[in-house]
Amino acid sequence: MHKLDRYDLKILRILADDGRITKSSLAEAINLSVTPAWERVRKLEALGLIKGYRAQIDWGAVFKSQQVLVEITLARHTAQDMRRFEQRMNDAPEVAFCYATGGGVDYMAMIQTPDIDHYQRFIDQLLLDDLGIERYFTYIVTKTIKTAGALPAELSQES
Repeated sequence: MHKLDRYDLKILRILADDGRITKSSLAEAINLSVTPAWERVRKLEALGLIKGYRAQIDWGAVFKSQQVLVEITLARHTAQDMRRFEQRMNDAPEVAFCYATGGGVDYMAMIQTPDIDHYQRFIDQLLLDDLGIERYFTYIVTKTIKTAGALPAELSQES
């Protein structure tokens, strides 16, 4: 854990909300001049606390697609089986995200495909790939409520 002061925490909160904020607007928002504010951003990046900047794309507006949440449980929990499964998830363009979880299922993934038929072909291929999947449960996304990442409580408060 890195020791962060109130300026660092404000920077993280602001960038989490608006990764395209200008240097001068960021500096003004945290009451520092541009150079010290930007040096702090670079330090937070170097520490790995800021992992990157990306656009939040509404893929449904770009092309017809279906989002599917899937819970996956592996038959065995060896390091090799888990690595093989996780590598396959990383390599699959259909996988928007995949989390290892505790408490009943091993993984939760968001699969984005043109339609349900494509999703089922993707799952069938995973089963044919012999990744050790014991069972999976499919949940069709019917409506997106929120997609932005939540901030820890201490960052969501004004400081």
